[in-house]
Order: sequence, then structure tokens, then C-alpha cells
Amino acid sequence: MSEGPAPAQPEHERLARRAIEAVVLASSEPVEVRLLAQLVELPVTRVEELCRELAAEYEESERGFVLAQVAGGYRFQTHPDLSAYVERFVLEGRHARLSGPSLETLAIVAYKQPISRGQMSAIRGVNVEATLTTLLQRGYVQEVGRDPGPGAAVLYGTTHEFLERLGLPSLDDLPPLGDFVPDASVVEALERGLRINDDPAAAAAEPAD
Repeated sequence: MSEGPAPAQPEHERLARRAIEAVVLASSEPVEVRLLAQLVELPVTRVEELCRELAAEYEESERGFVLAQVAGGYRFQTHPDLSAYVERFVLEGRHARLSGPSLETLAIVAYKQPISRGQMSAIRGVNVEATLTTLLQRGYVQEVGRDPGPGAAVLYGTTHEFLERLGLPSLDDLPPLGDFVPDASVVEALERGLRINDDPAAAAAEPAD
């Protein structure tokens, strides 16, 4: 037995869906769901449902964009499947990729924040002045406080822009460092190899495999 057509959506909710699209499109930053709820005068839970419905509709119709929940809000962004085309477009202009050293410094800040310039340099083994300046200019890193110890060094952390660029709701969603770090046996083997290479006597004494 047919269930018949789905009931028509109330006029207020139809208008709310359009308003959500308009506001998110007009904003340069993710729009918090509570703000959307205030604007369209609906409960937060219902606005979240409407956003999910819109996101599903865009996906089902194979649009070139998605409604994504990032950095505590909603925003439109290009579909992940089309990243190659978007990257080609972006790199054609004045937007350039971050260099390897800049990415390394950014990763250190992301996982160790709040962190001082000196601590970054100690971890990387080189002066991070240039790379840190680049990250500050790009808006991925910002000053977040002062070290309470001697010298009151400036402490740095990542920004809202950093989360937006990665498409992450929060820093808790960063992949665990364990995904990138070899297990203890590999680290031990590497350290042993380095000691042997630095000490010819140890290399001679090391038993062959």
C-alpha cells in the first residue's frame, strides 16, 4: 500500500531553509548554528536537521559544493571530489602552497600549542623566524598568550582560519600523532643505527643479523 506523497513542509520552514542558504553564502566564516536558529526563529535542533537535509540534497544532486560543518559552524565549500580542479585554479594565481618547512612548523604549533618560538626552533633544529612569519601572515597562527616563566616569551597557537582550511570542527579532530610516528621497536632500531654510525667501535662490536 502506497504511503502517498510526503506532507508539505510548513511555509516558515521553507523560508528558513532559503534563509540559511543565503546567510551561509553571504558569510566569509562558518555561521554558528545558534546564530542561524536566532535568525530564522527555530529551535537549534531543528536548524541542525534542516542543515543536514540541505547537505543531503546537495550531495544527492551531485553539486560542486557541500554544506560543511567546520570550526563550530556551517559554511559552503567545494566538493572534496573536485579538489584537483580547485587546486589547479588556486595555484594558477597568487596563492602558493606552503613550503615544507612552513608545514613542519605549522604541524608543531598545531600539536604542541601553546608553544613559544624558541620551543619550535628547538624541535625543528633550525630557526623558525621566517616560517613563523609566513604562518602569521597567512592567518594560520596567532599569539595566544605569554609564558609565565622568565622572559615571558610569546606563545603561539593555531587560528579559526586553520580549522577552516582543514575542514575540522575543532582541534580535537586532528589525527592522532600515533598515525605518523613509528612504533617503539622502529624508533629503537633507528637510534641504535645512528649510534653505530657515529661510533666505529660500536659498529665493530654490533653482531651481524
